[in-house]
Amino acid sequence: MARLTLENVGLDVPMYLHGERRMNGWLGTLGGAAFSAPKREFVTLIDSVSFEIADGDRLAVIGRNGAGKSTLLQLLTGAYQPTRGTITVDGTSHALMNLSLGFNPDATVVENILLRASAMGSSLSEARSMIPSVLSFAELETKSTHRLKTLSTGQKMRLGFAISTSTQNDIMILDEWIGTGDAAFVERAKARMLDRVGGSKIVVLATHSLSLIRQVCNRAILVDNGRIKSVGSVSKVVGVYKELLRRYAYQESLKQTPADGSSQRVQ
Repeated sequence: MARLTLENVGLDVPMYLHGERRMNGWLGTLGGAAFSAPKREFVTLIDSVSFEIADGDRLAVIGRNGAGKSTLLQLLTGAYQPTRGTITVDGTSHALMNLSLGFNPDATVVENILLRASAMGSSLSEARSMIPSVLSFAELETKSTHRLKTLSTGQKMRLGFAISTSTQNDIMILDEWIGTGDAAFVERAKARMLDRVGGSKIVVLATHSLSLIRQVCNRAILVDNGRIKSVGSVSKVVGVYKELLRRYAYQESLKQTPADGSSQRVQ
C-alpha cells in the first residue's frame, strides 16, 4: 500500500544579506561590496505542514507564484531535507520536476539515457532495454550517437520527458505540466502523462491550471507563504484560493490609491 505522510514539516534555509551602504562613487561601491561581510539570516520557506495521502489520492497543490509549492514538492522528492518534522514515504516514488536535470552535455544521447535511468534507480539491463522506446517517443532515433549539446532545446526536453515517464511508479510527483515542443508532441506527452497518472497509486500535482486539477485530482491543498491554508475537496480548496486571490488583489489596489482617496488622472 502506498502512503505519503508529512508531520509538522518545516524548512529553514540560510540567506546572506548585505546591509544598506552609502554609494560614494563607483570605487567606493566596489570596495564596500568586496570587503563588507554579509549577515546570515535564516528564512522559513515551509512552516508546520502536515497532511497524509493514501492509495487512490490525486492531490493538487495550488497557490500563487512564490507561495512554496515547488519547495514543498522538492521536500516530497527528497531533494531537500526538512529542518523540522518528518516525511514518510511508503512505495516507489518518481518526480517529474526538471526535465534536463542530470544530463551530461558532452555525453551522447544514448549515454544520457543510461545515466538518467541509473539515477532513477534502474539496473543497467533495465536502462538498456528502455533505449529503443525512449528514442522512438522522443523522435531521436537518428540522433542516438550525437552529443547532447548538439541537440536543440526542444529535443532535449523531449528526451528528458521520454526518460522520466518511461517507468511506472507507485507515487508520481509533478511540478507543472509538459508544454514545450510542437503541438503533436505535446498531445502525445499529455496522453502518456494521463496514462502514468492512471497507473500510479498516488499523484501529487502542482499546477496553475484549474481545468487540469478538476480533470485529474480528487483532493487539493492551498499553499500560501509556506503554510497550508486549506485542505479538502478540489471544489472547496479552489473556492478558498479564488477568495485569497481577490483579497490580495484588493490589498494591492489599496496600495495604488492616493492617500486622499481621489483617483489619479493621466494628463
